[in-house]
Amino acid sequence: MTDQEDQRLLTLVKKGNKKAFDSLVIKYQQRVIQLVSRYVQNPSDAQDVSQDVFIKVYRAIPNFRGDSAFYTWIYRIAVNTAKNYLVSKARRAANKEVEPEVAEQFEINSLLKDPDSPEHLVLTEEIRQAIVKALDNLPEELKQAITLRELEGLDYQQIAEKMDCPVGTVRSRIFRAREAIEKAIKPLRRP
Repeated sequence: MTDQEDQRLLTLVKKGNKKAFDSLVIKYQQRVIQLVSRYVQNPSDAQDVSQDVFIKVYRAIPNFRGDSAFYTWIYRIAVNTAKNYLVSKARRAANKEVEPEVAEQFEINSLLKDPDSPEHLVLTEEIRQAIVKALDNLPEELKQAITLRELEGLDYQQIAEKMDCPVGTVRSRIFRAREAIEKAIKPLRRP
């Protein structure tokens, strides 16, 4: 499906056609689950969060203006929903009472290893900010190539057509963009 097909389906969904929404879910559900799974490690929880993403998308479609690609819009909803889930899970965990004997055995390092801990969430946010800064500092052609690939989900051929350049150039630009991003987040990664 192309962006035009998405627009056609969105128009139908806005008119109340639920089958059109089903088509959009089928098209994007795997990508959303994969994206959410980067944040939510438990596969069952990731499925639940992904379901919440599509519920939010369905409710918000009347407000979708089309300023960006539909998947870019879903991407932001998915990331925000996953982050909100992690924050609420961390709050629930913090409210549980722990026996003193158990607390003494609890290693401080395990807080940093737990993907749902507040410390890990802070680190995740620092990495996100480093990525955004790295993207902002990229030359325009690198930024456009990586954005089309990672945020809009286009394949190399589609990117080449959009950017009016050979596929090899697209691959090179994406590689260089990924290198720059990796360099920016390397100091934040744990050994």
